[in-house]
Amino acid sequence: MELSESGLPIDPVYDQDTRPGFDPAARLGEPGQYPFTRGVYPAMYTKRPWTIRQYAGFSTAAESNRRYHQLIHNGTTGLSVAFDLPTQMGYDSDAAVSHGEVGKVGVAIDSLQDMRTLFDGIPLGEVSTSMTINAPAAVLLLMYQAAAEEQGTDTRKLSGTIQNDILKEYIARGTYIYPPRPSLRLVADTFAYCRSELPRWNTISISGYHMAEAGATPVQEIAFTLANAREYVNAALQAGLKVDDFAPRLSFFFVARTTLLEEVAKFRAARRMWARMMKDEFRAEDPRSQMLRFHTQTAGVQLTAQQKEVNLSRVTIQALAAVFGGTQSLHTNSYDEAIALPSEKAARLALRTQQVIQAETDLTKTVDPFAGSWAVESMTDDIEAAAAELMERIAEMGGALAAIEQGFQKSEIERSAYEVAKQTDEGTRVIVGVNKFTADDEEPYEPLRVDPRIEQAQADRLARLREDRDQRAVTKHLDTVKAVAEGPDNVLPPIRDALRSNATLGEVCDALRAVWGVYQPPDVP
Repeated sequence: MELSESGLPIDPVYDQDTRPGFDPAARLGEPGQYPFTRGVYPAMYTKRPWTIRQYAGFSTAAESNRRYHQLIHNGTTGLSVAFDLPTQMGYDSDAAVSHGEVGKVGVAIDSLQDMRTLFDGIPLGEVSTSMTINAPAAVLLLMYQAAAEEQGTDTRKLSGTIQNDILKEYIARGTYIYPPRPSLRLVADTFAYCRSELPRWNTISISGYHMAEAGATPVQEIAFTLANAREYVNAALQAGLKVDDFAPRLSFFFVARTTLLEEVAKFRAARRMWARMMKDEFRAEDPRSQMLRFHTQTAGVQLTAQQKEVNLSRVTIQALAAVFGGTQSLHTNSYDEAIALPSEKAARLALRTQQVIQAETDLTKTVDPFAGSWAVESMTDDIEAAAAELMERIAEMGGALAAIEQGFQKSEIERSAYEVAKQTDEGTRVIVGVNKFTADDEEPYEPLRVDPRIEQAQADRLARLREDRDQRAVTKHLDTVKAVAEGPDNVLPPIRDALRSNATLGEVCDALRAVWGVYQPPDVP
């Protein structure tokens, strides 16, 4: 018997014997209705297709701004910002620790000045923007709000998402700053701030994607993601928020692999599990609080440097898995991302892949075409049962945060990643172009590279900013940030004031570091 990516059995034939008495209408409900197995909206793509959201950002704010204008011209309907590593870690470009990393894996954003440049000429009241940022998510969001206000935009109408998912950073990615508990406080403060200031903004994108890229199976991906989500909901409730005041703005971020059937089942199972958790455990009454809305990105970890054009086929299959699974927005990776930053041609082809699926197939003409499939419905049930069992183990440890402190999720993911690597080395897992169907006549490829001189250019911009600003006002506002961080009040308003006085990202994060400290991961055997 074949096994799925999660190690669950896949039957060669699914029929009445596999699912006796199966009644789709009674079992699944209708699209747009609890438990939302068939999708969160009644009409899904028949009325409105998913948002095409291409992840982009590199070098300077001005360079990234040019790429955003190209993407919008080519038909992108939502922007997705990639930040460089220093920005993700809360450091300015001229910090010693930033040397060699400025602008490399995303755009360098040091100040409100950079945020203005990043979105110059882009009407923020009309474009939905996603920002892949976690530890300093609140700081970047406040910069974005200020830039939108300067454009004359009613910020209550701003739409978009900040990732803001710090727990998965301790599990799989590592771009954390503060210890987990003050980090959770910052997440809850962001929920409360956006409720009044940015009511249409998705305050968190709870991510399974990065855990999957680190090696998590589909079952582990949704189990660990939903366990983290439970922790965030509890943190918000403990901060005094009511569940239906913040839960409708929670969103999720998952991967789409080439194992299409299991991925479709995974998305369906995740929706159902979230709906039941929010209704039964947290007593959410607003249907929007029970809806698992999610963004999907195709699986970067499955891209290969060998025979890179074959990645176009992989990405197409992965995109279909996301669409069949009912995603709300989608990023398709470029075929050359396993080598370097995507070239303009590769990024355009990735965008065109989504446009072909939307415009040339019949997938937007019916809702949930896999509903009632013996195979997919069986796999959905199997994934749900396995994920629920894994979540119960986490609950017995005291929840996601306690499990993180014990190193549980990290060790489980590493075990799965090792098994994949072992299977690939042994050839029992076929990777086309890598361990089978290889080619010796690879064409030379000149990757897109970031100009190393941008680091000095960013440092010069920071020097001019500090020279021109009112330093006494900046110091006063940063002192207020520290004072509020020591107490129970919401820390976002004083951060907003500091940024508007031209305090930098690094200075704000340093103020919080001074109060909350820096996380040191435990030695876990």
